[in-house]
This record gives sequence, structure tokens and C-alpha cells, in this order.
Amino acid sequence: MFGCECFYWNRLSEFDEFNSPEPELFSLPSPLPQWPQGKGFATGKINLGELEVTKITKFESIWSCTVLHGKGTAKSNGVTFYKPVEIPDGFHCLGHYCQPNDHPLRGYVLVACDAATKPEDGDTNNSLLDLPALRKPLNYMLIWSNEPQQGHCGYFWLPNPPVGYKAMGIVVSETPEEPELDEVRCVREDLTESCETCDVILTTDSNHSNYEFQVWKTRPCERGMFCSGVSVGTFFCGTYSNPEDQLDVACLKNLDSTLHAMPTLDQIHALIKHYGPTVFFHPEEDCMPSSVQWFFKNGAILKQVGNSKWEPIDYRGSNLPPGGTNDGAFWIDLPEDDEARNYLKKGNLESAELYVHVKPALGGTFTDIAMWIFCPLNGPATLKIGLMNIAMTKVGQHVSDWEHYTLRVSNFTGELWQAYFSEHSGGGWVDACDLEYIEGNKPIVYSSEHGHASFPHPGLYLQGSSKLGIGVRNDAARSKYFVDSSSKYQIVAAEYLGDGVVTEPCWLQYMREWGPTIVYDSRSELDKIISLLPIFVRFSVENIFDLFPTELYGEEGPTGPKEKNNWEGDERW
Repeated sequence: MFGCECFYWNRLSEFDEFNSPEPELFSLPSPLPQWPQGKGFATGKINLGELEVTKITKFESIWSCTVLHGKGTAKSNGVTFYKPVEIPDGFHCLGHYCQPNDHPLRGYVLVACDAATKPEDGDTNNSLLDLPALRKPLNYMLIWSNEPQQGHCGYFWLPNPPVGYKAMGIVVSETPEEPELDEVRCVREDLTESCETCDVILTTDSNHSNYEFQVWKTRPCERGMFCSGVSVGTFFCGTYSNPEDQLDVACLKNLDSTLHAMPTLDQIHALIKHYGPTVFFHPEEDCMPSSVQWFFKNGAILKQVGNSKWEPIDYRGSNLPPGGTNDGAFWIDLPEDDEARNYLKKGNLESAELYVHVKPALGGTFTDIAMWIFCPLNGPATLKIGLMNIAMTKVGQHVSDWEHYTLRVSNFTGELWQAYFSEHSGGGWVDACDLEYIEGNKPIVYSSEHGHASFPHPGLYLQGSSKLGIGVRNDAARSKYFVDSSSKYQIVAAEYLGDGVVTEPCWLQYMREWGPTIVYDSRSELDKIISLLPIFVRFSVENIFDLFPTELYGEEGPTGPKEKNNWEGDERW
């Protein structure tokens, strides 16, 4: 899949000799506690079936570069490539690691040993089972080098695996000689899953070549609570990438169906107590969260298509129709009485709590703690058009709002690794080193005014065109309004623990919409906005429609957490 095995830069100025400062090590603000005793959680090693793996976070730098004419994350501070060190006896390296220099050293690679676990009798027909789980590569293929520069050079090698085996990552060296065969191990093919490239670490081009050299992180192609792919933590690189091409490296597969490294119920409570974020709401927020029970107790009603009568909802949600699909036959609404309706819209911060779903991630090597928060009303939007801010009266508003954030915890150590912030129809992962903390290792989550999207830092986040300064405002700031999720939470689901360990509430089984569907005459609303603009900055109605998110043009009640595709799948990013 490479344009050529190797190509060279001919300008010394494009790479400096190790004068890119290497990143410092990152550690959480406070030491980790002693987790309650359990099975395999936070024991340092995880058994994947025929392989046992452990996580290495100590590295020795091999080659560092500063790209002066490049693109991507290496543009300013460069990247450094590392090999894992202090590998335990009997374990073997699977590939090297790299990261940008403008982040603290915060990464890992897995090293593996043969767990000497034999398959069940029913699986003995596979001829691969007679082969060892790990084998040395046959040789290496040079993918790319910056030779013949003076000073330090970098050489990137792809292990050539034996038949029936897969390479896990790239090997980097400072010399043109092939690395030792003992440098890494390849993994038997049936113990691997396919992987794909994701975040670009380095993209740069040469003035004397038609090819770009690129470096990416990798991740399993299939991700979610029922998927077995395990990230190795290595990287992939090449002179071009076609998303439809199959990579020449793979990830590991967890064949242990017991997921013994996942936390027990007591360990889950300890994790939430230690890491549970404080959610800050905007100082001017008037659509506060509440508990689901408060929402039901104070007048929420159930409506049905073709039935003019409505039904009050039991405080537990026991009379909500369970299961099925979102067929539009039922929906939840605010009470008919205006006084009760307005009271419910404001929410009730004192009753608010986080609803927690705990699930395996990346083949059970991580635990995702998804924390859902409920608001009776998503408030109307404020539009930003250049220097103008226009508060809408209805546009962007809908009954009920479900938002969430997710903590990703390493099952090797119990260390917080990342946090996911849900932002309307999308979101993104933020590394632990880029979070704000309060009271030890508890991150801060900022909930945007009216829309309740989650953000890691205060400020204005524009949903639309940042370049043109046109879109929906998402304002996030700290205030006296907050919910401490380390104490105000309820675990509503943890399927991997088995039946009866966690009792799911009745309302979680309701798969229909939590609010009515109303279509606004958004065109007339935007006509009014356009008429307020100076002639020289006016846009056509059609162009403005393209700049705003589509959910603004109608009020559609959201579905509950269990109906979201990220309930079983990975987060959207």
C-alpha cells in the first residue's frame, strides 16, 4: 500500500537535529487510591486467552524531528518516536510508540507473552492452534527514511511476519541496518482483529517528491461493548493512505469472554467516587437539570397517537411502554396546565443526578463510565452572526434533553485515561492531561447554556461556521450551579456484571421520544434575522440554512440513553 519503499528529503532545513524539546511525563493531580479487591481489575496484567498483556508507559526516545515545512500536529513542535523499556521478563515488544511534542508524554504500548492457555476441545480443528502465539518476524521492509541528511536520521521498518501471523506496529531506528529480529514479535492471525488509522500524528511533504509521509494512531475497526478488538498503542505510517486499503498491521483480540479485568460493582463505586466530575452550568442558565423521578412526579404526561387523552406518568416510569422501537406511537410531554408546565421547564437542580452506564471498551482493556444527565427542557438557541447575537424564542427548543460524558479508565491500573464530551450530535475525546480538575482527580465538565452540550473548558463554542463567525452559540462557564457526580449518581446499567447485579429502572426501557415533534417555520424566522443585517454582509436564506445545524429547524423530543447508538457502540468522534 506504499507509494515506494523509501524516499528522501534533500533539504537539511526541513529537519533539525533533536532540537525539538521532548515532552515531560504526565501524572494525574493526586495519587491513585487503593481500589477495593476484585478479580483482575487494576492488577497490571490482562489475560486475553492465549496471550497475556501488560501496559508499558516508560519509553526511550529513538528519533525526534521538527518539521519546518510540514502540516498537521507536528507543524510547530515536532514529534518523537520511542521504544518501550523495562519490559517484564517473558514479555515481548509488539511495536514502537510516537506522539507530538506539544503534549506531555502520555501514552502506552502493550507487550505480550504466551499465556500457555489451550483452547477448548471444540476448537481444535484450526490448524493455526498448533503454532505458537508469538513469533519473530522473518525480516523488515524499509517504509521510509530521511537519509541522506547529516546528523540524526530516522528509519521506519515494517516487520514482515511469517505466514499465518500479523505485525502489530512499526519499528524505528537511527541506522540503515535492519533491526534485530528479536526486537518485536508478530501475533498469530486468529488472535488478532483488523484495525484502522485514526488521528493523524504527522503529515508532511517534500518539495522533491510526489508523496507525503504520514503517521497515524490506530484503533480496532469494530468498537463497542460487545467487540473484542484491543488497541496495542502503536502507530502506523506510510507514504499515502487509502481508507479502503487493509492495513499491514493489526490489533489484538480478547478471547476471554469473562472479561475478568473489568471492575466489580464495589470497584465501580470507588472509581466514580474518585473520578466523578463536577458539572458546572452557565451563570445565566434557566433550564436546569432534574432527576427523572422529579420530572415524572411533577406532572410529565404520556401521549399516544390517535388518543386525545393523556396519562400521568408514574414516578418510576412503570406505566411507560417498554421495549420495541421508536415508532412514533408514544411520546412524553409537559403538563397541559401552563403553571405546571412552566414550573417543570425550569428543572430542579437539587434533585439532579447522573445516570451511569458502565461497559467494556477496547476488548475489556478499558472501562467506559458513561454518565447521563437529564434536563426537562432544552432552551432556545442564541444565534451569532458576526458581531450580532440574536436570542431566539423557540428555535432550538425541545422538551427533554439527554446529554452525557464518558470517563475511560485503564483496566490495567484504574487510571483515568480520557474523557468524552458529548456535543449535540457529536463530541470528542480529551486526554486526561488536557482536562481541568477539581478536588484531586475529578475532572470539570462545563454544560453550555440552554443546549447543555458538554465541554472540557469554559468559553464560547460556535456550532456552525467559525470562519465566518456564524452559528449557534454554546456558552460555557463556571457558576454556583453545579452537580457533583461523584456523590449524586445512580448506576442504571452494567450488563457485563450479569443478571441481577444492577437493576435497570423502568424508564430506561422506554424507547420512544421524550418530547413532542414540532416543525417551526424557520424560514420566516431567518428572514427576520437577514432583514437585520447590513446589506454588505447579508447572505441568502439558502446559504444561512447551510451554516446552522439542522436540528434548529424543528423541535423533536430526544430518545432516551438506551436508544442511542453509543449505548452499545463506541462514542462518535
